[in-house]
Amino acid sequence: MLLLAIAVMQAQNYLISFAGTGASTIVDSVKVENLSQCTDTSLAGSNMLALTATETGINVNAIADNSIQIYPNPVSGTCLVDFNSTARSNTTLELDNITGKRMVQVHELLSQGHHSYSLSGIGTGVYILKINSDKYSYSSKILSINAESGYPEIKNMGTNPGTNIQVTSCRENVRSMRNYNFLSLINMQYNTGDTLKLTGKSGNYHTVMMLIPTQTQTVTFTFVNCTDADNNHYAVVKIGNQLWMEENLKTTKYRDGSVIPNLSDSAQWRNTTAGAYCDYHNLPGEGAAYGHFYNWFAVSDSRNICPFGWHVASDSEWTALTTYLGGDNIAGRKLKANCSTRWAYLDTTWGTNECGFTALCTNYRVSTGAWSLAPDNNHDCCFWSSTTMGVGNAWFRSLRWCYGDVFIAPPIKTSGFSVRCIKD
Repeated sequence: MLLLAIAVMQAQNYLISFAGTGASTIVDSVKVENLSQCTDTSLAGSNMLALTATETGINVNAIADNSIQIYPNPVSGTCLVDFNSTARSNTTLELDNITGKRMVQVHELLSQGHHSYSLSGIGTGVYILKINSDKYSYSSKILSINAESGYPEIKNMGTNPGTNIQVTSCRENVRSMRNYNFLSLINMQYNTGDTLKLTGKSGNYHTVMMLIPTQTQTVTFTFVNCTDADNNHYAVVKIGNQLWMEENLKTTKYRDGSVIPNLSDSAQWRNTTAGAYCDYHNLPGEGAAYGHFYNWFAVSDSRNICPFGWHVASDSEWTALTTYLGGDNIAGRKLKANCSTRWAYLDTTWGTNECGFTALCTNYRVSTGAWSLAPDNNHDCCFWSSTTMGVGNAWFRSLRWCYGDVFIAPPIKTSGFSVRCIKD
């Protein structure tokens, strides 16, 4: 599938197209979250995201008119424009860029019938061609992938298209690029420096990529399988050289299909030495939204709690993550999800999620079987590592509601914490 990156004429506006690699080369859909503005939109993977710095300009989604034939489109040099005039009339042909700026305009008295024009000299970008008279009005979108721009020119070629103009592989291009006449652009408000979280989906595969756009480009999602024994499919995100699950684990089974007991009773929870899971305050909705809590015995069980090809991160792997993000003192905010009221406290502790880890404020279960806080008075999230510290303890990482750091400690193994898996 041909995927194009089409530049917008003003530097603050960008077009983002999407491609896939790895386990799949097809992008079904993309969710775009502007983490700086807490807005989001979704689009088909075959569409383009139009990031606009202002609300003015042309609504390119609304431009489509079968009365005009443009080929090839996208254009990489010169294209032909064919249309019919319904009556003898004075006609204006006007080409505007995506922001509404006029690039070229011609006025001609046209007879009734079929007419053909050449269009050349336009640089990479999205343009709108308008043909207007007092008898008819047409408009169409043109996508240009010209590497260099020249002087835009619209030239009358008469009523016999193709005889006075050289268009390289014109008919082949028409055949291969026909669908791009119906390509949809999805608009999204954007300010320079905004951070975007892009979640690409292809079947059961989900990949997260972070982007601070500085140019028109194609974003390529590397799709990787991350499916647990319950057939839950997890989004993944690459941070540095590590590939992490972008969601908390939700499995109720080990990798071999063995059931992990759900222990709701506090006494049973604190006394067990076998693997177990629970939901915060035993509320299934918490588990569905924020993942389950697991004791360390489930984390260390030889039957494996993570999907095939994945494992619970060790203490050293957690350290590699926070080091890449600038150290424990500042990494907490970069790991926390933002645009989430459950993390709301101070401007200095609020999450930025600039790495895409998307840590949620889940709370936890203490080693006695009690809960951290009530559901409407939220606090911290904690993640197990696979590394022990003595007989009864193991290392973890915690992100705290009222601090911006990553807290490290070796809590008791009967504590109930969230789990993130990392790729083998």
